[in-house]
Amino acid sequence: MTALAQILRAEIATTGPMRLDAYMAACLMHPRHGYYSTRDPFGEQGDFITAPEISQMFGELIGLCLAQTWLDQGAPNPVALVELGPGRGTLMADALRATRGVPGFHDVLQVHLVETSPALRARQADSLAAHTPTWHDSTDTLPDLPTLSVANEFFDALPIRQFQRQGDGWCERVVGLSDDTLALGLNAKRTEPTLAHRLDDTADGDIVETCPAAAPVIDALARRIGSHGGAALVIDYGDWRSLGDTLQAVQGHDRADILAAPGMADLSAHVDFEALTDAARDTCKTTRLAPQALFLSRLGITQRAEALAANMSGHTLDAHHAAFHRLTGREEMGTLFKAMALYPEGAAPPPGLEP
Repeated sequence: MTALAQILRAEIATTGPMRLDAYMAACLMHPRHGYYSTRDPFGEQGDFITAPEISQMFGELIGLCLAQTWLDQGAPNPVALVELGPGRGTLMADALRATRGVPGFHDVLQVHLVETSPALRARQADSLAAHTPTWHDSTDTLPDLPTLSVANEFFDALPIRQFQRQGDGWCERVVGLSDDTLALGLNAKRTEPTLAHRLDDTADGDIVETCPAAAPVIDALARRIGSHGGAALVIDYGDWRSLGDTLQAVQGHDRADILAAPGMADLSAHVDFEALTDAARDTCKTTRLAPQALFLSRLGITQRAEALAANMSGHTLDAHHAAFHRLTGREEMGTLFKAMALYPEGAAPPPGLEP
């Protein structure tokens, strides 16, 4: 039993079952025992690998996409270049390297990182030391400037709630105790006004997930972009509308039981892109949802891959081809991951995405 499991078990024994979002938040961000608070989870030695760690091409293309958006909007000065959940800083470092040749871009940008993990902030400080980033605990404290933002595999880690339909009502899934062991259960049936529209496309027993923390993040970005300009790219796994239990744990690159080792495994869930779009609707425009493969193809990943391959051979070339396939393959990240963007009324959408 992990140290966090003992804490959660004692809390549940005292106050009763806890909502899934409270459980997930404790597992990921408990100040002493949380998964992200205490470790660097990325890479071969960690528990999972994200797109920027797979290949430099990903961050390069994201950087060039945002730089072109800056040019298309008249090259505002100054501009905030923002990443939500920057991991080791790999994506931002690749984006900044790729955009060094964009005239004037680096002269006017300010790098801002939304990150709460002390361990990851230390890694980002090393990766981005030359660019003097400013860190934020949330999007609320970002500057009121034109904002070019990217959130890659950020929203999937925000805590979710789960509701199981019963007739015309919903039972919320909670974490309780069974024989002194953490176990999933259901609260009593009740109406959920925010899920009234889901009675039309669900059946008894279906599970719908919501992410209360996502809307305030999107709202903060959308208000800045709607008022000052810029764009926000969101790239994550998920689909247009939530349906089914997608909460998963990953430990050592393998699936794990979400209750087995609190604080020792990553927890994530598929992103509901419809909910993100709804949260931004009143303040700026959003693009169509695009599979990652299509988005990267439109940005020129095939041409970039060919250019890099020209100087490779042997195992290095094999690894490069494998990385390209992992980012774009139908059975890999190419279709599971989706991309969308927020952008101001009257502006063109970022390259690679459609209105």
